[in-house]
Amino acid sequence: MSECPHTAALPRPEPPPSSETCQACLAAGVQPVHLRLCLICGSVGCCDSSPLRHASAHFAESGHPVMRSFEPGESWRWCFVDGSIV
Repeated sequence: MSECPHTAALPRPEPPPSSETCQACLAAGVQPVHLRLCLICGSVGCCDSSPLRHASAHFAESGHPVMRSFEPGESWRWCFVDGSIV
C-alpha cells in the first residue's frame, strides 16, 4: 500500500457511517454486495461487484476520493482518483 495525496485531507477521526448497509440498494430492492465507507462523509455504498455500484456513484457525484471497506475484519482503503489501494 502506498500513500496518496488525498489521504492527507481525510478527517480524523473518520466520520461515523451513515447506516449499516447501502440504503440505495435497499430502496431499489437489490441486495448490496461488499459495503464501502466514504472517509470524507461516512456514506455507505455497495462495491462495484453489486449491480448498482453505489460507492462509485457516490464518488462520481461528490468527488470524495477515498473510501474503505466496510466489511467485518477489513480495513483497506481505495482512492478513486489514483485508482489504487492506499
